[in-house]
Amino acid sequence: MPQQCFGLTAETLVDKAIELTHIGGHFGGNQQPTPFLCLLLKMLQIQPDMEIVVEFIKNGDYKYVTMLGAFYLRLVGKPMDVYPILEELLADYRKIRKRNTLGWEMLHVDEVADILLKEEYFCDIALPHLVDRYQLEASNALKKYVSPLEADLASDDSSDDDDDSD
Repeated sequence: MPQQCFGLTAETLVDKAIELTHIGGHFGGNQQPTPFLCLLLKMLQIQPDMEIVVEFIKNGDYKYVTMLGAFYLRLVGKPMDVYPILEELLADYRKIRKRNTLGWEMLHVDEVADILLKEEYFCDIALPHLVDRYQLEASNALKKYVSPLEADLASDDSSDDDDDSD
């Protein structure tokens, strides 16, 4: 895969990203990089516009393209951009394959988004420090996060109140 990344542009990178079948850092006894990691490195070299990265993330057809865009955004994005965009992925439950050093693991897109928002490492790469969301909310840089589950809980509570009145 590394030799296939030579000469890629932002447009041709999309074609290679569509061919991805798993995510991961490196694998095997000699620590070979995964195609996912090779394309991530190429994205870091090309430095595509943020609109292209957001399109990678918001596409609904190719889950590994979404993961590539999300990981790139987490590496280079500003916290005010990272939180709202990656939090949208918390409602995406598609299964993805992750290649580890010694084998395979099954994850979901929402799990990866949560890891990208909370952990210090992902796919054997140290992530840059991300300012805590509550600090950004306190400084009014971000709106308060409202979980999609809160609306469901509120509607369940109101329906329970209706049942109690009978």
